[in-house]
Amino acid sequence: MQTKTIALVAVSPQGLTVAETIRRAYPEVRTFSIHAAEGVERIEQIQPFVAEHFTEFDAWIFIGALGICVRSIGPLIGHKYTDPAIINIDSTARHVVSVLSGHVGGANELTRDLAELLGAEPVISTQTDNTGLWALDLFSRRYGWVTKAGSEGLNRPIALYTNREKTALLLEVQDRGTSELERTKADHVDVYYSREELMAHLSDYAVLLVVSYRALETDLLPTVHFIPPMLSLGLGCRYQCDPKDIVDYILGEVRRFGFFPEAIHHLATIDLKKDEPLLHELAATLHLTPEIYTAADLADVEVANPSKKVHEVTGVWGVAESTSRYAASLGSLVLEKQKGMLHNGNDFTFALAVERSAERRGHIEIVGAGPGDPDLISIRGRQWLEIADLILYAGSLVPRALTLCAKPGATVRSSADMNLEEQFALMKEFYDKGLLVARLHTGDPCIYGAIQEQMAFFDAYGMSYHITPGISSFQAAAAELRSQFTIPEKTQTIILTRGEGRTPMPELEQLHLLARSQSTMCIFLSAGIVDDVQRQLLEHYPEDTPVAACYHLTWPDQRIYRGVLRDLAKMVHEHKLTLTTMIVVGEAIDNRKGLSRLYADEFKHLFRK
Repeated sequence: MQTKTIALVAVSPQGLTVAETIRRAYPEVRTFSIHAAEGVERIEQIQPFVAEHFTEFDAWIFIGALGICVRSIGPLIGHKYTDPAIINIDSTARHVVSVLSGHVGGANELTRDLAELLGAEPVISTQTDNTGLWALDLFSRRYGWVTKAGSEGLNRPIALYTNREKTALLLEVQDRGTSELERTKADHVDVYYSREELMAHLSDYAVLLVVSYRALETDLLPTVHFIPPMLSLGLGCRYQCDPKDIVDYILGEVRRFGFFPEAIHHLATIDLKKDEPLLHELAATLHLTPEIYTAADLADVEVANPSKKVHEVTGVWGVAESTSRYAASLGSLVLEKQKGMLHNGNDFTFALAVERSAERRGHIEIVGAGPGDPDLISIRGRQWLEIADLILYAGSLVPRALTLCAKPGATVRSSADMNLEEQFALMKEFYDKGLLVARLHTGDPCIYGAIQEQMAFFDAYGMSYHITPGISSFQAAAAELRSQFTIPEKTQTIILTRGEGRTPMPELEQLHLLARSQSTMCIFLSAGIVDDVQRQLLEHYPEDTPVAACYHLTWPDQRIYRGVLRDLAKMVHEHKLTLTTMIVVGEAIDNRKGLSRLYADEFKHLFRK
């Protein structure tokens, strides 16, 4: 919880002890009490003091009886959008109660933080917090959006949503907030990505929530717009254009075309126009710092309405369109160049572009599944799976259980029986529809993940993609063997490699050459050629070097066999271990000798002097 100022009122001497704990964790706190103590500002009476300074603080924390807190603030309460957060803590610090302004003021969040600090029980009565529903009035602060409600305000839409009336959610853009909403929506919320599809079903709903930079006008049901800042306004004008009335005109036109001026977060132009009065008046109105680009910056930016005359003067084919797109990371134009002249000789142009990352266009996320246990996928990886329209997983290596978090209606396919061309075709089919594809690979996809050829395809077609890393099976092996793979003064290197099977190994990476270091070696994909692996390792490792054969690490049928190097092949053959087996060799296995210098008394560092 971040606040500008916090007032802490300790009612009793016992409360001063609790106050001291809070002060250590919250340096911004000012502590007041009718009792004298070091570091405490003395006051004569609580209620008059609170009345005089009520609006000066973002939060008030009362330590004492709840009744004193209530009587102190009762006559001062105004509106939830202006009242400070009020929290009450009993003098024994058993309960931390969110009293007032739980959402907008942040009292609920501060209550949880204080309860954790004090080891107390948080008491929060807000319905959405206790039912797992969204706090609609927190979206602006949480996601950086601007909230606009209809003439009825927010209260009725919030009540309808909280009472689980049928709710439609239109997501025309994507960002961190929309991804979270997709993952956490309640059962009574239906998500739409197209206003055309939504309008055909609008009568089915009691309330409408819209996340977009465009307005959706309807009188059929209560509507709340959440406006993410993701538009860029590009500006061009004649030299020394008189700005009189033009700023109001431009913003009026933005509204007339259905866009929210509140969504504009970049204002851009070319360097020739950086001193124009119109630019600076528009910047002051929008509370933005102008972004200035050169003709060289804009040379390769495609525009919808190229002008030969503009090119002759500026070196670019269109100032408004090119600067708006450049500021939006080459996102699409949503409002092409508009020309205006309110006064003779004062021509100007403007255009709007949407941030490229915010556009609902196709995307492929290559996700590391981890070693097998569904709980070992990263939080971010799980989140991608929960919102993906297509999950294409490596079925021969990834347990299907990892895909059970797919959203209703998602397509889940194993790639085990598909060749690369078939995989590409399926991913591109979803991608071209503007949908999200999660390509799920075992372990960490960058280690033997066969993603290079996929990324080459994505690059060739200019497709958007990204990699979410995962826990590799060699890390799972260390955990399951309860071994540290780097031992002080013994081995400080871990080698990740494989034996030479159908795919040749580079000459300098032959196992017998890597074995010279006698490092901890984790050998992937080599159970089928274990005899050759053992032969090459024995050229440099002693025959009694510890080894482990780890099958299906972290899967329900996990099996781990320990031994020494001379018996490695026999161990693998006897237990019929197959492809998904990690072979580990090295003195680090089960080693408990050797001390790190990290905790030595003479080893000083930033946190231990």
